[in-house]
Amino acid sequence: MRRSHLLDLSAFTVVAAEGSFTRAAIKLGMSQSALSHAMKALEQRLGVRLLSRTTRSVAATEAGEELLKTLRPAFEGIDAGLAQLGRRSASP
Repeated sequence: MRRSHLLDLSAFTVVAAEGSFTRAAIKLGMSQSALSHAMKALEQRLGVRLLSRTTRSVAATEAGEELLKTLRPAFEGIDAGLAQLGRRSASP
């Protein structure tokens, strides 16, 4: 998997959680435009619409919710593993 694909999947989880490109972009430290382009590119690569966009909100589509069911536990597992590794390195 390409690094950019992993970053796009991670960004997708943030957009879905925040329900807003603006809030997600702030949280991710990137522009709203760059985030929107990344989500469009992700949807094109996967060949399915992941986000339903309106002028006021963003929500995961049915396909997006299916993907989130896989991604959330995977990213949570990575975070937990990194935290555990960090605790190990902090002790002599």
